[in-house]
Amino acid sequence: MDIRLAVRPGNRRGLGAARTLALVVFFMSPTAAFSLDAKALPPGAAYEVGFSPGGTALSVVLDSIRQSRKSVLMACYGFTSRRIARALIEAERRGVRVAVVADYEASRERYSLLSLLSRNGIAVRRDARYAIEHNKFIVVDGEAVELGSFNMSESAATRNAEDALLLDNVPGLAASYAAEWRRLWNESR
Repeated sequence: MDIRLAVRPGNRRGLGAARTLALVVFFMSPTAAFSLDAKALPPGAAYEVGFSPGGTALSVVLDSIRQSRKSVLMACYGFTSRRIARALIEAERRGVRVAVVADYEASRERYSLLSLLSRNGIAVRRDARYAIEHNKFIVVDGEAVELGSFNMSESAATRNAEDALLLDNVPGLAASYAAEWRRLWNESR
């Protein structure tokens, strides 16, 4: 499919509309899906999904931590949820290796609980490289990944419209997220 858009020089509004139209046409194209690097989920993969407000997104996050046996690698923006902090501390006490990378500026906020995690033996680093370190994912035991819009905060559970998705038995996907987590960890202090 070949689409050409003519926009007069200096017409910024027309250029924005042209870009929007080009994106719409691209994503509606029957070949667009084949140009992505999509991979099928492995046999045996399972998922759990939750939404907030209403508590189900928080349940997905807590379930992902509670099912851990070996490791929990978390990347997050801010961290103010006492319930998630409690679950991470309990995992650490069970012998699970827990480590958290969070946004540097958000970690300096008044209600941040990262210091509580540190005091309880959890490795914590703060990433100052970006305007915002806005990832929200957890890699569990190298086999599962929890991700979504859900911030590790009480507001995410009770006041915001959020989502959380746990994909289990997905070692290839978990390896990709673990590699990204290690990259973030290595650039953080």
